[in-house]
Amino acid sequence: MMVFGLIIALLAGTMMTGCGKDETGGDDNIVPDGQESGHQRGEIDEDVKISYAKDLQMTPEEYPIVDGSTATIPLSEAFAASVMQMPVEEARQYVLHNTTHDAYVNLIDGKADIIFVTHPSKDELAYAKENGVELVVTPIVNEGFVFLTSTENPMTNLSYEQVQAIYRGEVTNWNQVGGPDMEIIAYQRPVNSGSQTGMLEMVVPEEEIMDAPTEMRMQGMGDLVEAVADYDNSPGAIGYSYFYYVTDMWINEGVKLLSIDGEMPSVKSIEEETYPILTHYYAVTRGDEPKDSNTSKLLDWILSSEGQKIAEQAGYVKVGNTK
Repeated sequence: MMVFGLIIALLAGTMMTGCGKDETGGDDNIVPDGQESGHQRGEIDEDVKISYAKDLQMTPEEYPIVDGSTATIPLSEAFAASVMQMPVEEARQYVLHNTTHDAYVNLIDGKADIIFVTHPSKDELAYAKENGVELVVTPIVNEGFVFLTSTENPMTNLSYEQVQAIYRGEVTNWNQVGGPDMEIIAYQRPVNSGSQTGMLEMVVPEEEIMDAPTEMRMQGMGDLVEAVADYDNSPGAIGYSYFYYVTDMWINEGVKLLSIDGEMPSVKSIEEETYPILTHYYAVTRGDEPKDSNTSKLLDWILSSEGQKIAEQAGYVKVGNTK
């Protein structure tokens, strides 16, 4: 089972030439408004009720500067509303996420106190080392890394090894994995996007993944979902994302999730860790963050049973190490 787990302190070990805004991955998860076949929710639904925290309260002035990925905006909104004791609509003004890569850059540059993101890429780790910053990466909710195809594709399951073979370029037709005689169109994401980092760390390493042409690298996760659904009216496309994003944030009835090794991704299979490709959304802080700061207090609360309840109210899957 592939699981990113436990709280870890990461001090990057690889140097790079620089890690400012990345031209290929800097707009991770940014998607256009008003899609016809899919839509990004991007915020908590109006009918979702978030409880006010009893164990931690802060004013807007006391609340840490938060950044993060698009897929964690509802999580940020829920935490902010609960701790600041205000409706989500009011708390929303204090939630500004600049996407995964830029959030890491802002944290490292001291422009954010805490970020809610996917696992750091090697470039982000290298940028942290270059700037003498230790990244403390703490799992705060469970998540599944999922693969999707068109609803018109009769395939319903792939083994983990078959997914690897597809993205190494070794399998190019669905009939090689028990499907119809149909070309596989395998979409990827840009380097330093959250889902591409997940793909390289959990499924196919960077040195093994096939080189995708520019038109097959979708800038936003929503773009990838739309491409898989609509690729020239062909059901042969495949792509990858995170469970919460494709089931709660960007809904497209033209795509379906594939089971992996016979296990469908679901809240239950992710919570019980029976789905084979597991990861998390993380809270990332700087190693020099004071233990008694409001940022540290917020993180401790997030990991408490009360904080995890708020995460569940926002639609995420709680972690198992609550206090």
